[in-house]
Amino acid sequence: MPEQLPSPPLAEGPPHGAGGGTTDSPDSHGPDGPDGIDGSADEAAVSALRSAVMRLSRRLKHQRVDESLSPTEMSVLGTLARCGTATPSELARKEHVQPPSMTRIVAMLEAKGLVRLEAHPEDRRQKVVTQTEQAESMLDAARTKRNAWLAELVAELDEDDWAILRTAAPVLEKLAHL
Repeated sequence: MPEQLPSPPLAEGPPHGAGGGTTDSPDSHGPDGPDGIDGSADEAAVSALRSAVMRLSRRLKHQRVDESLSPTEMSVLGTLARCGTATPSELARKEHVQPPSMTRIVAMLEAKGLVRLEAHPEDRRQKVVTQTEQAESMLDAARTKRNAWLAELVAELDEDDWAILRTAAPVLEKLAHL
């Protein structure tokens, strides 16, 4: 049975020191508080969302097809699948890693036959990274396995919760790319 998330408590107003009002302090960020949240109910919802996303992410990562790839390597392949070819520097920015780290990751993926390095079409000093058909097949298998696992969990939800989750999915996708 899936873990049940507690509903965040509703509050009459923000607790002392928790945003939600205006002050004359230079640290004040307006009525929505410093992080765009308003009061303890929003703080509890943000905390519950963070916790749920982290737990679900950890559990999804265990639904792997190829144990030889690290989560970072799988993430790079996923980025290439979404964005097409990219330079190692572009990949480093998208994956929030340092360029030397991305160079090592790309080299490992190339050694495994999952990416190709090709000359940049406009700047011959650079290389572009392209995923191979083997990588595409691996990503498809991983998505299929993870989708099946998640579908089993979703099947345990009642129709109202599933409707809420379907509505929230595009918002979560947007949040993931901010």
